[in-house]
Amino acid sequence: MSIIFGPIPSRRFGKSLGIDLSPGTKQCNFDCVYCELDPARPMNHYEKVLEPHSVLDAVEQALREHRDIDVLTVTANGEPILYPHLPELIEGLDAIRGHTRTLILSNASTIHRPEIQRSLMRFDMVKLSLDCATPTCFKRIDRPHNDIDLERIKKGMLEFRKHYSGALIIEVLVVKGINDKAKEMEALNDYLLQLRPDRIDLGTIDRPPAYRVEPVSYLRLRELSLAFDPSLPVHITSRRDIGELKHESYSEREILETLAKRPLTPEDVDLLFDEASRARLERLLEKGSLELIENHGVKFYRPVGKSIDK
Repeated sequence: MSIIFGPIPSRRFGKSLGIDLSPGTKQCNFDCVYCELDPARPMNHYEKVLEPHSVLDAVEQALREHRDIDVLTVTANGEPILYPHLPELIEGLDAIRGHTRTLILSNASTIHRPEIQRSLMRFDMVKLSLDCATPTCFKRIDRPHNDIDLERIKKGMLEFRKHYSGALIIEVLVVKGINDKAKEMEALNDYLLQLRPDRIDLGTIDRPPAYRVEPVSYLRLRELSLAFDPSLPVHITSRRDIGELKHESYSEREILETLAKRPLTPEDVDLLFDEASRARLERLLEKGSLELIENHGVKFYRPVGKSIDK
């Protein structure tokens, strides 16, 4: 398989060019139940390693072919921060990327290591997975290698956050019957209030999973999002099962109260509000009671004076 995939258009990041550090082979220290790749034994190091120059040559060629790329996204069929040449790779990307931003998608498994933090610091955007904040749930859903410790990950994230000046995004993927319980959301909320990421992407399974697990509905994600403190910038990424939704009527007061609890994206409003309610929302915008702001590529409606930033 190719090292480079895309370009892929993204509402949040623009036109993205993917960089796969483990093309064709799953190499990961997790074996997540929801993974789109086949089940595989968790490993704590790459057994098949691409040379940095091979990756950089492929990126340079792709950038010559596609001159309007907004972001280079480093990922893998597995876990990219296990790649042993990550420092050389990001140094090389910085030398050839020009004004293109860099993003890495990681499970944060080794973020407690200073050398990993130093490499991640050089990315413009870092997106880390955190499906659970409790050890039992973490082991059940992410099925990590036996040398992975959740508390060490959480402490490492907090240390990284102190020094990182780019955009930190946390991804929480909800699996029915595992991490969709109130106590799990409460534990995540308590931790994320300490971490204060720039955005939290709350989603569910949207591709065939490795194991026999099920997604939750959009409505359930909406309910779970309300368990988080209103100051946390939670973005619901999944639009599964939207056929079950019925547009509801909201008064101006109810709109303000709803958005005070959890800011909504324009897509959320289209799914939840009936036509008359959307007209009321527009009037509130015109009156200055609401505003539409952008948070690292995602637009939110919120009451004026409320903050969803850190």
